[in-house]
Amino acid sequence: MKQVRKIILAGALAACSPSPVFACAACYGGNTNSPLAHGMNWGILTLLGVVGFMLSSIATFFFVFLRRQAALAEKAAEENLSGAKV
Repeated sequence: MKQVRKIILAGALAACSPSPVFACAACYGGNTNSPLAHGMNWGILTLLGVVGFMLSSIATFFFVFLRRQAALAEKAAEENLSGAKV
């Protein structure tokens, strides 16, 4: 428990310690046509693409899973109906 308190205290001190904070080129009013700004924009777009791909993959997985579940339920219902007639 003491070690956890030390870790929390160290994190709080690190978060509260004064350090220089630099804004991006657009926020700071600098040159937005610099290679650094273009690289940052491409990095943001790449990360958005990765997040979008992962979310759409998860949604597709659940969509396929639900379709297969419905198909299996329909097949089981047909088998139960055909078995009851015999």
